[in-house]
Amino acid sequence: MNQAPSPKALPAAQRIADKAFSTFEKFLHIEAVSGIVLLIAAAVALIWANSPHASGYEHFWHMPLSFGIGDFVVSNSLHFWINDGLMTLFFLVVGMEIRREIHEGALANIKLAALPMFAALGGVVVPALLYLAFNSADGLRQGWAVPTATDIAFAVGVLALLGRSVPASVRVFLLTLAIIDDIVAVLIIALFYSGGLDPVGFVIAGAGILLVLGLQRIGVGSAYAYLLPGALLWFGLLKTGAHPTLAGVVLGLITPVRTIRVMEPPLEMASQAISDIAQREQADGGAAALAQPVKHLRLAQRELLPPVRRVQMALHPWVAYLVMPLFALANAGVSLGGVNLADGNSLAVFSGVMLALLLGKPLGVLASSFLLVRLGWCRLPPGMNWWWMGLIGCLAGIGFTMSIFIANLAFTQQELLSAAKLGVLAASLIAGIVGLLYGRVLIARMRPGKAATRPVANQHA
Repeated sequence: MNQAPSPKALPAAQRIADKAFSTFEKFLHIEAVSGIVLLIAAAVALIWANSPHASGYEHFWHMPLSFGIGDFVVSNSLHFWINDGLMTLFFLVVGMEIRREIHEGALANIKLAALPMFAALGGVVVPALLYLAFNSADGLRQGWAVPTATDIAFAVGVLALLGRSVPASVRVFLLTLAIIDDIVAVLIIALFYSGGLDPVGFVIAGAGILLVLGLQRIGVGSAYAYLLPGALLWFGLLKTGAHPTLAGVVLGLITPVRTIRVMEPPLEMASQAISDIAQREQADGGAAALAQPVKHLRLAQRELLPPVRRVQMALHPWVAYLVMPLFALANAGVSLGGVNLADGNSLAVFSGVMLALLLGKPLGVLASSFLLVRLGWCRLPPGMNWWWMGLIGCLAGIGFTMSIFIANLAFTQQELLSAAKLGVLAASLIAGIVGLLYGRVLIARMRPGKAATRPVANQHA
């Protein structure tokens, strides 16, 4: 009969359980902290781009960087490798989060997903229309999608600063809305910001997808085996003229959400490994004797989680603390002296983007939600009321990462691009501050005689 595991072995089993059941909390924590890191990176970029060393900012990010094997060499600017290369990892995490939500999260139940889904759509349509009201002329209207995005990291970061007084349902609603917002943004990029499509690229991309599906079919669980097919998909999309970062979304959406079958079930493997550790500890065989069962325990820990969670947990910190801050550093450096708001076109783009994010986003989110609830098609989640919905609307106006990303695709003229970026930065900063202050007032108002988690009496009214 197997002996009970020692106290030293129990924490290892506990770590497995923690990793299996704390994904959502860890996601929120990483997003909250990364929002602060993003803010610092954006501030550094702005200071650098407006300092006496401003010329060095442009020179640094446009330095050539080459990768190659043998005679095959791909060379482009550092800015390209960040925006079109590293940001693929960002979209991969987004794709996997969408995949998980569809399988087991808020998007798995259409009744639960309906309200945040329509709120997100309202938060896309209204800002786009408001932008076009300012920019209907040729050369300007292609920026309509810039103010339609919401930055998950910044929005969740501001919400985290409000503390635990915010109901859990508000956090879940905001996260769900932002994920749906990302889905719409990905579709917009694919449909409206991809150039002339080369059929040869589709063949290459298709080959990459088939290789990925083939490896999944035969039960290959190592992430390293998917690097070459993933690179093939990325290169194929680049060659088609579509944006290559969409490769990340495709890979994320086809990542398995169930554990891959292995010879020995992970729980049995973990139980046996813990038992072996206990026995070898009693035999006092030293660290060398524990190496093999510890290795088996780590393998069981890896196999316990489905690939979509395992890869997401591994990549998410790198994306949050490296990829997105690098993107902010490379793209948020707008030279204020280079933005001529006296020029009618630049002013129209700046005003359209800023007002669409600050006014269009909250209006779209609130109006679409109110209409659905009023018609009786949806109900506000438990713990939610229209005051909390107002906070969500404010935070939805924080565009930043995805908005700047779309601006880079929408505008080729530097003056208009700088105006759009400045509009995004100004709106995101104001929306964040307003959301934080509004949230503080709301929490203080709810404390005296009203429970913060009490829903309104009549959610159809």
